[in-house]
Amino acid sequence: MSTALRTLYTGKVHVAGGREGAARSVDGRLDIKLSTPGGPGPGTNPEQLLAAGWSACFEGAIAIAAKQMKLTLPEAPSIDAEIDLNLDDDGYALAARLNVALPGVPRDMAQALVEAAHRTCPYSKALAGNIDIVINLV
Repeated sequence: MSTALRTLYTGKVHVAGGREGAARSVDGRLDIKLSTPGGPGPGTNPEQLLAAGWSACFEGAIAIAAKQMKLTLPEAPSIDAEIDLNLDDDGYALAARLNVALPGVPRDMAQALVEAAHRTCPYSKALAGNIDIVINLV
């Protein structure tokens, strides 16, 4: 029997102006300008924001998996995230790659940590089956 879903946190952000606008969280901790990917604007874009959010969450999921496996990570993991904005005859679509580095962790154990993180990270769960995802252990 599963337990009832319990909301731990709700991020609230107001966006005005779309890709050429601004985003501000209700608590003021996020306050950024937005711009079109590759464009001359001074801001960031949704693809970069997704890359940052997902990789931060994924790194947290690796730490949880390591704790569950009773493994102490010798160094902090790092993740280089890449989010592609693609266009084809059906319209726009995303694709993603996470390039995960786990220095000092044997490859088989690192692979197990990455797989466990991908199963438990809320971003991975939301994106799996919806966009093309590749997770590389580097």
